[in-house]
Amino acid sequence: VQLVESGGGLVQPGGSLRLSCAASGITFSNYGMSWYRQAPGKERESVALITSVDGRTNYADSVSGRFTISRDNAKNTVYLQMNSLKSEDTAVYYCRARHRWLEIYDYWGQGTQVTVSS
Repeated sequence: VQLVESGGGLVQPGGSLRLSCAASGITFSNYGMSWYRQAPGKERESVALITSVDGRTNYADSVSGRFTISRDNAKNTVYLQMNSLKSEDTAVYYCRARHRWLEIYDYWGQGTQVTVSS
């Protein structure tokens, strides 16, 4: 199983980035997908999730209205569109895949760095 994130980088405050997470080795449509982030010296926190079956979404209060999670089951890929970025969004962003029924099937990507700075 592999989850490979991409799309991170350096962006100015107010800018946008789109993260991608390409999954392989799993039946992607059976997995709820999430984005987490971890800033230096802080615990990893959930940012957004999208369910496996009906594509319902949920967001952390800190990103609601600015970030959008989406998935393309045909491409085995989940996205995180990040707009109006702030310095406090600076973190390593991780993709997570969790099976809809079988919690032992729980996978993480290696992370991608997002830095928001002028």
